[in-house]
Amino acid sequence: MVVLFYLGGWTGPPPACSDDTEPVASAGKNKRLTKSKKGGKKKAIDPFLKKEWYKLIAPSIFAKKECGKTIITKTQGTKIASEGLKGRVVELSLADLNDNEAMSYRKIKLCVEDVQGYNCLLNFHGMDMTRDKLCSLIKKKQSIIEANVDARTTDGYIVRMFCIAFTKKQDDQLKETCYAKSAKVRAIRSKMVNSMSTLAGKGDLKTLVKALIAGTTGEEIEREASSIFPIKDCYIRKVKVIKKPKFDVTALMEWHNDEGQDVGQNVAPAIPEETVAGSGGRL
Repeated sequence: MVVLFYLGGWTGPPPACSDDTEPVASAGKNKRLTKSKKGGKKKAIDPFLKKEWYKLIAPSIFAKKECGKTIITKTQGTKIASEGLKGRVVELSLADLNDNEAMSYRKIKLCVEDVQGYNCLLNFHGMDMTRDKLCSLIKKKQSIIEANVDARTTDGYIVRMFCIAFTKKQDDQLKETCYAKSAKVRAIRSKMVNSMSTLAGKGDLKTLVKALIAGTTGEEIEREASSIFPIKDCYIRKVKVIKKPKFDVTALMEWHNDEGQDVGQNVAPAIPEETVAGSGGRL
């Protein structure tokens, strides 16, 4: 006797399967098999192909006129390249601008005021001192005296000037320290403020920048303050242009006119020749 158990599932005959048969694709399906993907990889384009270089032209008070180059995207539609350049600030070493390594601790900031062709005309924007120079001046057993003032030049610029100085030992001093009392510090600070205000107020910005580059202001302050307390290493540490007058192309071009042109020597006045009356000729 045979007993059959029903386990569920497929009860019919097994499906026919042959190794020779191949699957057949349905009509109208998989249309995009041969086509490229919609979000395919774009061809990489060098971004520098859309850029162009402009020369940086420093004011004529510096020895080197062409001081570097800057880059910007080419004019495209309403985005004009020259408008994007105006207002850019570049920081340069005074040693590079004047070919004088002794002034390598001075940093000059110049601002792009106007663009003519592929030349960016720069104007003075500020001055600073390198950190390593400042750190080399700061020592123990002496007082630091700092002052700042906002001054207006004759051509309408408002500049903020910072001054720094350090006390020094008197001649034949045996005491190790040379700290100044607060009353003397205030008196020296007042001298600094007066000197900086006078320097800025007696001329235009161009005159001020020339005086700052020369670096004689610190020595003048040292001489004035010597009657109060001996000081050393007095510098105009930093200068910032706080406010500028309305842009004027003529005023800017005065900064870029060549001042050191060789115009030759003065010609000696002509000496009148002596003639004898009635001789009909020269002696």
